[in-house]
Amino acid sequence: MTAHTLAAPVLAASDNEHRTFSLILFAVFVAITLYITLWASRQNKTAADYYAGGRQFSAMQNGLAIGGDYMSAASFLGIAGMFALSGYDGFLYSIGFLVAWLVALLLVAELLRNSGRFTMADVLAFRMRQRPVRAAAGISTIVVSIFYLLAQMVGAGALVSLLLGVSGEAAKIWTIVVVGALMIFYVTVGGMKGTTWVQIVKAVMLMTGALVMTVWVLSKYSFNLSTLLGAAADASGKGHAFLEPGLKYGATDMWSKLDLLSLGLALVLGTAGLPHILIRFYTVPNSRAARSSVNWAIGIIGVFYLMTLVIGFGAAALVGGKAIAAQDKGGNTAAVQLAENLGGGSGSTGGAVFLAVIAAVAFATILAVVAGLTLASSSSFSHDLFANVFRRGKASERDEVRMARISAVVIGAVAIVLSIFARGLNVAFLVALAFAVAASANLPTLLFSLFWKRFNTSGAVAGIYGGLVSAVGVVLLSPICWGGKSDTIPKGNVDALFSETTVAPIPLQNPGLISIPIGFLCAYLGTVLSKERTAEKYAELEVRALTGEGAH
Repeated sequence: MTAHTLAAPVLAASDNEHRTFSLILFAVFVAITLYITLWASRQNKTAADYYAGGRQFSAMQNGLAIGGDYMSAASFLGIAGMFALSGYDGFLYSIGFLVAWLVALLLVAELLRNSGRFTMADVLAFRMRQRPVRAAAGISTIVVSIFYLLAQMVGAGALVSLLLGVSGEAAKIWTIVVVGALMIFYVTVGGMKGTTWVQIVKAVMLMTGALVMTVWVLSKYSFNLSTLLGAAADASGKGHAFLEPGLKYGATDMWSKLDLLSLGLALVLGTAGLPHILIRFYTVPNSRAARSSVNWAIGIIGVFYLMTLVIGFGAAALVGGKAIAAQDKGGNTAAVQLAENLGGGSGSTGGAVFLAVIAAVAFATILAVVAGLTLASSSSFSHDLFANVFRRGKASERDEVRMARISAVVIGAVAIVLSIFARGLNVAFLVALAFAVAASANLPTLLFSLFWKRFNTSGAVAGIYGGLVSAVGVVLLSPICWGGKSDTIPKGNVDALFSETTVAPIPLQNPGLISIPIGFLCAYLGTVLSKERTAEKYAELEVRALTGEGAH
């Protein structure tokens, strides 16, 4: 279970009051975001406006938007649940997601902003043959975005329907349809400007909600973190082991250690290759603002994950590990159970109100993240595939933007349909694939393009497809799909995609340890086995990347 995976919580609504209040809060948030989107739509006049928000956002605004794009509902609920059930091992997720931004800051943000215009492929194709590289990059972007979209939307169906107290498959389906329709509206009407402002509003809501919960929990323990940790360990039923490594990842099992290493690689390297994160660097006026916006994002995300520590351990201490696991074995309801407890407990007005507030925050985060993913995939399709592959660079800006809107509708519709069919499946493999493909296919080609003079078209194409295929292949052979009992999973995986009895050929639950080196190797071999040389264009790219000369 990864931090960005939102399993279906089985938390029943406290009462009708909670349900009504949740609906009102959801409606208020949706109304605000729809107004923002319509307001932003009146300012979309060029392709730069639609794809990059006119490059008019400040570093702080973009930092907030990056945080809003990155801190998904699944991250908020999932990491809090990890802390609540696994104690110390929850750090492995939160630290991994935070450290990942150092890679983005030091190696990607500034150079990407200087070198490209709207998408990741702009950088990759600068000194390569346009059509094969843009085709590969576009396919990779859409694959990563679709995997991530499915996980978020399936989670939305489970979360919202159950927090509203509406049971049954029909409720999940309608929730998925509503979330999908809203994300299509945000992207087609508001473009990057509308989506960015939605993400900013969501980030403020999420940080405010998390801050209130954090202060409330600490106040119950006289603002003494040591007392809170002690209470959490006592209530967990695991004693001092709760505060030591090994509850989730066995301290002695070799495969468990390798799985931890694989997860860490995917988290740290995958973030800098996520398409919906990369396009955010184009929304600021210059490379200095891009670098500064990452600093803002690191600060915002760092504070957020510190607060999830308090929220997670607070849930363990006040709600108890048994009660959390009884509601959801993955712990994804820990934060909302804690909110209900802080408000006065089940059946109380305060508990119902605070639970509804946190539910609304979770819904807001889902909408913001799916909008960012849809924008990234539709932008890549229109700018890379339609304009530069199909139309060979001869499409007008107006045609491009029109195709971006059409593709957003199509991709959104496909995501809705796939999410409806996937609603009963384990979606862990979707998130594992998103990060692994980003780290295995996108990052190697991006780094080689920026820093290796000899890198060429064959290397870029081989790296992207090699990383993509290997990541998908390893996941299909992993315990996520084949759930039989093994040394790594003593009880087996009942949520396995294909079989609950067959032992997985590859015992790693995250493919990063295998697929990331394969991605780099394919990019290297593709380059050295080709006679193509791009030294002249590399010199031009190097000047542009380092100085911003000629940047759009």
